[in-house]
Amino acid sequence: MTQLTPPAGARIQSFRRLLHCREPFIRREREQVLSSVIEQSVQARMVASAPRMETLPATLHYDRGDPFAVRMAFPAPATLEGAEVSWEFSRELLTTGMDEPAGVGDVRVRPFGYDRTVLEFHAVEGIAMVHVRTAELRRFLKRAQDLVPVGDEYRFMELDRDLTELLDESG
Repeated sequence: MTQLTPPAGARIQSFRRLLHCREPFIRREREQVLSSVIEQSVQARMVASAPRMETLPATLHYDRGDPFAVRMAFPAPATLEGAEVSWEFSRELLTTGMDEPAGVGDVRVRPFGYDRTVLEFHAVEGIAMVHVRTAELRRFLKRAQDLVPVGDEYRFMELDRDLTELLDESG
């Protein structure tokens, strides 16, 4: 079985920590309480040299507090360390990669046939490739678009908090 490991320096967060980021907000025009976090379970198929690809549960995560980023979390059995691993990459990379090859860094995305998308995760130890149904990715991105429209991300950024965290880390 091919194992997923994060690249050196990648932003990895415990998936459990991500679950505690939920905070509801009110959309005034409809007076509905909506979550600021979108999570969607997907079935990813690990690409390996064996003819049968192993199915792995994975979770896509989008948080309006970090509006440019998407996270894909893999459970402990899929990693060398035996701990959940979350890869973070841009929403734009995922959107573009469903229609044409995108990415030159640690995460690359490209279409595969008419109904699948390949996500490649590059690490020092090697490359892990997974197939995900494109329809599942489009459904997830539609929900993210409904929460934070493309082009409006700046409205949801918490610059004061981010700057404070950055300064605290450097001092």
